[in-house]
Amino acid sequence: MLYKTILTSIFIIFSNFGLQAADKKPYEADLIIYGGTSAAVTAAVTAIKLGKTVIVVSPDIHLGGLSSSGLGFTDTGNKEVIGGLSRDFYHRVYLHYQQDTAWKWQKKEEYGNKGQGTPAIDGKDRTMWIFEPHVAEKIMEDFIKESNIKVYRNEWLNRKDGVEMKDGKITSITTLSGKQFSGKMFIDATYEGDLMAAAKVSYHIGREANSVYGETWNGVQTEVFQHGHHFKTNIDPYKVTGDKSSGLLAGISDQDPGIKGEGDNKLQAYCFRMCLTNKAENRITFPKPDNYNPANYELLARVFQSGWKELFDKFDDIPNHKTDTNNHGPFSTDYIGMNYDYPEASYEKRKQIIKQHEDYQKGLMYFMITDPRVPADLQKRLQTWGLSKDEFKDNGNWPHQIYVREARRMISDQVLTENETLGRKEVPQPIGMGSYALDSHNTQRYVTDKGFVQNEGDIGVHAPKPYSISYGSIVPKKGECGNLLVPVCVSSSHIAYGSVRMEPVFMILGESAATAAVIAIDDQVDVQQVVYKKLETQLLKQKQRLRLN
Repeated sequence: MLYKTILTSIFIIFSNFGLQAADKKPYEADLIIYGGTSAAVTAAVTAIKLGKTVIVVSPDIHLGGLSSSGLGFTDTGNKEVIGGLSRDFYHRVYLHYQQDTAWKWQKKEEYGNKGQGTPAIDGKDRTMWIFEPHVAEKIMEDFIKESNIKVYRNEWLNRKDGVEMKDGKITSITTLSGKQFSGKMFIDATYEGDLMAAAKVSYHIGREANSVYGETWNGVQTEVFQHGHHFKTNIDPYKVTGDKSSGLLAGISDQDPGIKGEGDNKLQAYCFRMCLTNKAENRITFPKPDNYNPANYELLARVFQSGWKELFDKFDDIPNHKTDTNNHGPFSTDYIGMNYDYPEASYEKRKQIIKQHEDYQKGLMYFMITDPRVPADLQKRLQTWGLSKDEFKDNGNWPHQIYVREARRMISDQVLTENETLGRKEVPQPIGMGSYALDSHNTQRYVTDKGFVQNEGDIGVHAPKPYSISYGSIVPKKGECGNLLVPVCVSSSHIAYGSVRMEPVFMILGESAATAAVIAIDDQVDVQQVVYKKLETQLLKQKQRLRLN
């Protein structure tokens, strides 16, 4: 009897172990996409269309990245080179705003037609390039639902030991919740490049020296002012004017800016793209943030005292009396110099950095509507604005996604530089196109040799014509990882990335990455061995634009 009892107990133990093992069985698909950006969505839809199974593992709850988190005044560049699913997204925006029900707070004919680089609404090709955040998110969700794509949200990659590799390929990834995802191919579609880094793929953070790739606009750019986001008058940087011993005002570095053209580890500034409204029925007064300290905005008070009046120049109109409000001027929504640690930081540290940016930006708005040092006419006008009540309703009407303008950038065998974007060098094996200016926001705020405050890093160099982006820019170096594609943290120099980092381009590259992944699966080859002619043929079939005719 005792013997039978022991055998029964052993059976139960092993049975339970088997159940636990079954619970930990990997979620499997042909393609695993890590990220919730617009590139992640287009990649997933593409793979489904091409007959593969897909799982999206998204740290984000809300899909679409910046496209659905406030960046509604699209950085189009030349819209003629935006094709495939990226163009379909903007066609769907057009269809949405053709409906009378889309115009809740404004009549369609009152909206106007101002876009960035192109009219907001193009009736001829049935596209619309300007939109509200919730509209973009709905379209992203529609893409997912129509293709019946499995999305696991709020799933964060275990960056320490959550990437299993064998023979130079990823076999599975595990998230902090313990879920394991196994696939034949993987795409890192995050703004941060976390999967790429965990897979030990080469990458760079910061600005390269101009000498690295034979560039002009990379590295430190002191005394170069191309957007006007600098101090145009001499403003004292010290807490007590003229008294160095009093210390520097908040937001000013005590470090030397570096030698012009040399590299550093600094990043162009981040901010939130705020969706504001002056429609009283839909407006929420700017809230007083946590950790508010008016002294943090003393420098802004001095900017106003110098006669600066450009406060509303980047309140760009989107439908329904709303804006996509972006950084503008010497002291604005960009939290300059406060993001350097973000790319490599732990999740907890990143949350702290994001919260600091949120507090800074909310404090900026609160300061301007309450502080007596703000010019009365500007303050009175700003008091008619506030957060949009019908946007980001589960996040206190604040955008879900901070604008990570740049984090890690892969270093592959093909690095996109200003020489390609400015048309000086031909691009091999194109998989999409870009056309926006080489655009970097400020990276630091410092004290000049003459003792005044100044910003550095603001670059805006026009691309003379649209340029191609190479397949080599989205695949790791040969021998590093044979089944990973990286359509967001692409292989690019800092200044070239200033043009590539636009949402339409991310959607294009997401689609192209998934197309290459499918070919690699079908041909049973590494991503570096994909036959370009096959990829080119399929991308053209999908109406991608690869080169100028």
